[in-house]
Amino acid sequence: MAGGDAGDGDRTPELLGLVHDIAAMYGGAACGSSSSSSAIAANAVFKKDCIDLVRRISLLSHLFEEIRDLKAVNSAELDASTSSNASASSWSSDLVFALQSAKRLLCGASNFHSNCISDEAAKTIVFQFQCVTWKLEKLLSRLPYDHLDISEEVREQVELVRTQLSRATERYGSIISNMSSYDISQQLAENVSERNGKPRNQLHKQNSCPEYLLKLDNIPKSNGGKRCSTCQASLQLERARSIPASSEASLSNVIHPESQATSKKKGPTGVKTPEAIVIPEDFLCPISLELMKDPVIVATGQTYERSYIQRWIACGNVTCPKTRQKLENLNLTPNYVLRSLINQWCLDNNFEQPRGLAHGKLKQSDGSFRDVTGDLATIEALVLKLSSHSIEDCRAAVTEIRSLSKRNTDNRILIAEAGAIPVLVNLLTSEDVLTQENAVTSILNLSIYENNKGLVMLAGAIPSIVHVLRVGSMEARENAAATLFNLSFPDENKIIIGSSGAFPPLIELLQNGSPRGKKDAASALFYLCISEGNKGRAVRSGIIPALLKMLADSRKSMVDEALTIMSVLASHQGAKVAIVNAGTMPVLIDLLSTGLPRHRENSAAILFSLCKRDANNLACLRTLGGVKPLTELALSGTERAKRKATSLLEYIRKSQEL
Repeated sequence: MAGGDAGDGDRTPELLGLVHDIAAMYGGAACGSSSSSSAIAANAVFKKDCIDLVRRISLLSHLFEEIRDLKAVNSAELDASTSSNASASSWSSDLVFALQSAKRLLCGASNFHSNCISDEAAKTIVFQFQCVTWKLEKLLSRLPYDHLDISEEVREQVELVRTQLSRATERYGSIISNMSSYDISQQLAENVSERNGKPRNQLHKQNSCPEYLLKLDNIPKSNGGKRCSTCQASLQLERARSIPASSEASLSNVIHPESQATSKKKGPTGVKTPEAIVIPEDFLCPISLELMKDPVIVATGQTYERSYIQRWIACGNVTCPKTRQKLENLNLTPNYVLRSLINQWCLDNNFEQPRGLAHGKLKQSDGSFRDVTGDLATIEALVLKLSSHSIEDCRAAVTEIRSLSKRNTDNRILIAEAGAIPVLVNLLTSEDVLTQENAVTSILNLSIYENNKGLVMLAGAIPSIVHVLRVGSMEARENAAATLFNLSFPDENKIIIGSSGAFPPLIELLQNGSPRGKKDAASALFYLCISEGNKGRAVRSGIIPALLKMLADSRKSMVDEALTIMSVLASHQGAKVAIVNAGTMPVLIDLLSTGLPRHRENSAAILFSLCKRDANNLACLRTLGGVKPLTELALSGTERAKRKATSLLEYIRKSQEL
């Protein structure tokens, strides 16, 4: 990344250049012509994956061209807007690196053929495609529309790309979860043979990789009592970029083919652009292929980025990713010398240093640094013990992690930096009740820090959190619900959580949980139901009868929560039908007269949604005696209640005139 003083507008030429470079690499691939994609060999194993990724990235050219043209027309205003918004600058800078990663992946993947790729290399390339699509989709979700006057047409195109990338990410997750069960090398050879018009062994037709691995989604999975394979695949996302060093493929040639010919050139603004700077290979993590911010040494003497090697170990791997030697121990020793060299190189080259901890300082999104206090060595030792085969040691370590994560933000930063999150996710399926309780509570505490939310999602935690929600102790279920609530703020997370089967156990907790559990479940359900795609899921899971039961409860302890959730659902056609069929209207009309002011307001809002453009529901409202309480509410209710009541009365009057 270029110097931190470069504004968001300064990134646009780099973004456009990267998109054009990627499109040019594969000729007509971006336009849908497979015949002109000359950069991909005819028998390249990942040909279709490369072309699909190129096509999606190429569609972003319209977005960057519009940003560029807008800046040209109104440069001063746009500069003022973007320079005052650190997140906008962060978004464009992060996207530059994401596109560079995509470009490197495309260079590497197009050079792999069936006769020069091992099972492990195939897995890592598929991991890389999953990682790149995930990063691009998440960055596009952060597009600062409020600061960029983007046309509706381009917005729709960006959303289309996001949808395609999201589906691709899920697809690769399914592929990865099934790859270990098959002879990948044989599948690759058969896949390429079919593309070249040669006959294939029909026995393996449904399993060929990677183009036909999509069909593996239909193969039943068995978790044998352990966490689901999809979740394990998601946990491995961060090691997706690892291409094992072997005679089959050279990282230096495949990933950086242009490095020998590239010299340090000046960008349009006089600042060295990331494309013009060649990062020394010793500074790149062999797993992530990115500049290291916290390099650590493993038992074989190889250096990796801490978070990536920790995730590798947490997934059950006991070998060195680069040398493939068995690790005699799992100790991670900080490589302070290399970290210092990386920091100095970044300063010398006006290259933005990686965010994260460096010498006890945290680089923030606005480029400033702040001190992070805490005993990192102690935390690292605890994280290492989380993977212990001793139940007692593991239980003691996770108990201490829970305590530390509760205390302050700095501890949450340090614990996440030490790579604890994926390990904690593994412990969510522990058969030890205390370990499971403390693990889910630790994740809840860690997710309070905003930057950790993405790490929790990246670790594939949702299926395991839902597992705790189903079978855990009451305390574990309470904290699992609270964690889902905490993670549900971003729109994309709502869909992920909703599609993971979270609604049935949340509704169960809402009805039969402890008072605290009911509150936590209600909060999670409310935020999940904001997403239009989740409303149908909630209704099919039986949320309406549960809410009606809460409204009719004589103790009235959960009326607020029930009305709030129902008011969000009432805009959905399926939910409207379910609410009416459940006999909820008489209860709502009664609350118009007897409820607290906020109860009356929400009841009026729900009735308004039910009766708007529905003559039958309007007639039912009138027949059930709703006119009188609505008239009173129109005179003495809150401002919102008055508006809803007045509108309903007007609808009733017009329906009587017909």
